[in-house]
Parts: sequence; C-alpha cells; structure tokens
Amino acid sequence: MRHSFKYIFILLFTLKIAAQADKETYLFSKDIEAKIQKDTLPWRYQMGATDYSISEYYTKALETWDKNGGTIKKISKEDSLYFNSFQKKNAKEYIINRSKDEKIIIINEAHHNNRHRVFTASLLQGLYDNGYRFFGLEALADSLINERKFPVMESGFYVKEPQMANLLKEALKIGFVLFEYEAASGKNGKEREIEEAENIAQLIRKNPNSKFLIHCGWDHVIEGTPTNKNWEKAMAGRLKEKTNIDPFTIDQVTYTEKGNPKFTSPYVLMANPKESAVLVNGNGKLFNGGETNDQTDCRIIHPITEYINGRPDWLTINGQRKTHTLPKSKITQYPILALAYRKNEVEQNGVPADIIEITNKETKADFILEKGMYKIIIKDKNYKIIQEFDANVK
Repeated sequence: MRHSFKYIFILLFTLKIAAQADKETYLFSKDIEAKIQKDTLPWRYQMGATDYSISEYYTKALETWDKNGGTIKKISKEDSLYFNSFQKKNAKEYIINRSKDEKIIIINEAHHNNRHRVFTASLLQGLYDNGYRFFGLEALADSLINERKFPVMESGFYVKEPQMANLLKEALKIGFVLFEYEAASGKNGKEREIEEAENIAQLIRKNPNSKFLIHCGWDHVIEGTPTNKNWEKAMAGRLKEKTNIDPFTIDQVTYTEKGNPKFTSPYVLMANPKESAVLVNGNGKLFNGGETNDQTDCRIIHPITEYINGRPDWLTINGQRKTHTLPKSKITQYPILALAYRKNEVEQNGVPADIIEITNKETKADFILEKGMYKIIIKDKNYKIIQEFDANVK
C-alpha cells in the first residue's frame, strides 16, 4: 500500500508539472519533446518545430520540421552547368545596393527558422538609409506597436519568438513604421492572398512616394507561377497586379540548411558560402532555381551554421550583438531556463531578447544580445522563478 501512495504521488506531481508547462510560452526542450510524443495530430511535428523555435532551440526546430517528410533533392547535369555559370555575391550588400532602384522588397521566412528573421534584421539600416520607411509583417497583429516602440506577447503568435521580436524592435529603433497586412480570420487560400495584397496596396496608394519592405511567410513571396494552384496567384503576384509595381522578391527558404543534412539542397553544398549569398551571372541575372523559374527574383543561399558555445554564429549579426555568459554564481541548480529581457520591457509584458537552457554543469550556452541593460530571469524545471537580476551587456 505504501508503494501505491508513492506512485500516485509521483503521478500527481508529474501531471502538475505538465499542467504548468502548458501555461508557459517558453519551455524546456524535454517538455516540448513530451508534447510532441503526446500529440496524435498529423501536424504535430510542424507545431513541435514551432515550439522549439519560439524557445530558441534552432537545431531541434529544423530536425523536428524534417519529420514532416523531408525529401532528398537531386539536380541534373544541365542544372549543375547552369548553376556554375553564376558567381557568389554577398547577399546583404547586393540587396541593399539594389534597393536604391526598387520601391517594394518582399522577403520570406520559414516560420520555424529563426535565421531568416535575423537576416532580415541585418538589412534594416541599409534599407532605411536608401529611403525605405514602411515595414509590413504577416506575423504582426498590434495596432499600438509604433507608439509603444517595442513588441509585447500579444503582438502576434510568431512575435513571441525572440528573434522576431528583436527584428521588430530594431526596425522601430531605426525609424520604420510597422504595419499589419494579414487577412481577416477565416480567409484561406485565394481569398487570403487577395486580401493581404489589397491591405498592402492601400497603404502604398496612400504613400505613393514611399518605399516598402514586406516580410512574409513561405510562398506568399511568389510573384510568378505559384506552387499552390488554388491560389492562382500568391500575395506578391497580386500586389504586383494591384500596384503596377514590380517588387523585388527574395526567397530565403529554399536554399537553407535542413536539420538532416541529406535534405539540404545540393546547391547549398555546391556554393558552400561563408556568408549569405546570392548568385549573379555575367549578364546581371540572378539565380532563382532554374532558367525557366519565374517564382521569385532570387534565392538566398545561407551558409551551414557554425556554433559559438552551442549558439548559432549568425545570431551575432557579424559582431553587432555580443555574447554574454550567465554568471555561475547565479546557477544554483539544474536544469534552468534563463530569459533576458530588455530593461523596462518585462514589466509591460515584453518579449525576451534571448533565451537559453542550461541542463548541467557541462552545458555551453551564452546569451547573444545587443549592448544595453537587461533583466535576467531564471526558472527551475517547474517553471518557478528562482533568480532575477540586472545585467549590463557591453
């Protein structure tokens, strides 16, 4: 009987922890894995990858997404010859230089891949310097963000992810006007593409002398033949029709590393860039996947990620952000989840600038943050706050 009470107590305690985890936005990796295993829905890996990305587990997000059904890509000899006729150019430099002669730039992301948000963030200052003032995001749902000057947890589902929040914060700091353009709830497929494009087009008509940056998800960036035939045309293609302005469309998704290397496009391995690249031939044409491909103007090839103490190197944005080690004196138990909030934002339900999990003494994980003052919050395995302190990142 004594053993029965013991097992009942353990069961109740486990259920209590699980219930607490369900209330949390940022989770320990083991709790995300438990959610995936418990889930029976066919899109559980998609949701699991999103959960991992929101809590800053980049590698696990990619690996989990691959379980949706990753495919091994092959290219023909003709494709290889065509690809080899192009030369690598620094993607950031090319886009910023080209932006001088453009009016609308549309760039996409995979919603589980935080790298794409960080790359868009790296473009902001250069685009602003070249006259871009309006920044539209599919993920944004916050009419007060331009007055508040920072995102909060209610600013949008994907805005809860620190790198998305950092992207918005950086844009606001530079001086961009952020705007929403997502279609009303209940709209799907063709209706959604039309309404998104119309929402953007209305703002363009009201500001005819302005330049616009649009950050969207997945295939909404397609201005040519869509992958989804039911759409007839994706948002970018419909915006082109409505405004008679040819947008510069940039695909970040296709040539990005996968969680399982065998699913990574051969083009990524052939180019083997050390920095995010676009490919240009002698006639100035950009590589976008094939001679007859009209979906987007170009496709960025992102390098295979290298890691700094377990964190992706691209998080530093070439030194713009600094590594910050959590003092060992603040770690009194394992595992812990540590969240870094910009000072004075956490009290207003702000989004953390970075999150790290430290599972044991051997774990190597540093915050990667811009210079400034932060409030660090440390939670134990039951999501109870056990430490709070200020940190100055220099």
